[in-house]
Amino acid sequence: MGESYLKIGKAFGWTVVYLGVMLFYTFLDVTVWRNVFPETAGWLNTITTIICVCGFIELLRKKGYRVNMLANITPTGLLLAVGCSVLFYLLLDNFLDPIFESLFPVSEQNYQETIQSLRAAPVTSLLQVCIIAPVIEEIFMRGFVLGGLKKTYGGAAALLVSSALFALLHFNMVQTFSAFICAIFLGSLYLYKESILCCIIAHCGYNLISYVTMIYPYIEK
Repeated sequence: MGESYLKIGKAFGWTVVYLGVMLFYTFLDVTVWRNVFPETAGWLNTITTIICVCGFIELLRKKGYRVNMLANITPTGLLLAVGCSVLFYLLLDNFLDPIFESLFPVSEQNYQETIQSLRAAPVTSLLQVCIIAPVIEEIFMRGFVLGGLKKTYGGAAALLVSSALFALLHFNMVQTFSAFICAIFLGSLYLYKESILCCIIAHCGYNLISYVTMIYPYIEK
């Protein structure tokens, strides 16, 4: 996979850098695209996001990181990936998230704001939520962070640390708890199959199921 040894401090530093990338293209979307080009803001944000995340991956590549997206692909791994997508939806969206939402009522307001944002630009939101974000997050968090920490500290410690760092990327408290649990499963899948593509499929599939079930009732109305 081309993983390099990685210390916790460096993993945290790279996570902060990626968080900065996220904040940058989000800032552009909120302050520039939506105000200056409201009719095409969704596409401009998508393009900006792609440029930013590709730049981030290129920065990792220059630091010596390589990823083989087609490594260790097996029928079993693909089936596990699809199964994880369904499991995430059943476990998180239908069981744990309602519990977390009851503990953090303000998250319900954030949830409604998210729905409105998705409905405003369904195509570009679909691209960002179900393709762009899962791909970059799996390459970075599982391939780079988890893979590098595993070589330094072993699988169990690397799984916990990388999952915690992944959770930090999600600002909503409900999303933070859900992201940590999701990362445990995705990280376990990666440690078991050593396939970035399987993790990407699992992540994309889960986000797609959540996306469709989130906005479909509102579209029908």
